[in-house]
Amino acid sequence: MTRRAHRAWIAVAVAAAGAAGAAAWWQLGRGDGAVPALLRPDDERVLARGREVYRTHCASCHGARLEGQPDWRQRGADGRLPAPPHDASGHTWHHPDEVLFAITKHGVAQVAGMPDYATAMPIYDGVLGDDDIVAVLSWIKSQWPAHVRAKHDQINRQAREAAR
Repeated sequence: MTRRAHRAWIAVAVAAAGAAGAAAWWQLGRGDGAVPALLRPDDERVLARGREVYRTHCASCHGARLEGQPDWRQRGADGRLPAPPHDASGHTWHHPDEVLFAITKHGVAQVAGMPDYATAMPIYDGVLGDDDIVAVLSWIKSQWPAHVRAKHDQINRQAREAAR
C-alpha cells in the first residue's frame, strides 16, 4: 500500500470513528437512555429481507458468498479499490453499526469527509430505504462466525461508550 493510500485509510478510519460517535451521541440524546443495536442479526423477518436486498444490490460486487473481489486491497488502474469481502476475512466487522449504515447510505467519501475519494461503491440514499439498509447489514452480520459477531458487538459497545 502506498503512503498516500495508507494516509487515506487513516483519514477514513478517523472520519468513520467521528461518524460513529455522532450517531451514538444522537442515539444517547433521545432522552430515554436506551441505545438499541442498529443491526438485528437474530430477527428472521429482517434477515429474509436483507438476503433479498443483498442478492439484488450487493452480490454482483461483493460476491454471492460475501467473498469480495480479488485483490480487494490493491487499487485498480482506475484508482479505485475492488469491492471488499463482507465475510470474516474482510474489514466490515471492524466498523460499528452506525458507520456501516452511514457508508451504505451516504457513501465512503461523505462519511470520511473526503469528497474526492474514488470509490465504485454506490450511494444508496434514495435507492434503498433505511429499513432495507439495516436489513442487508443485519443479514451480512448474521453470516459471520459467532466469535466475529462477538467482536463486532464489542466494537459497537466501545463506540457507544466513547460517545458518552
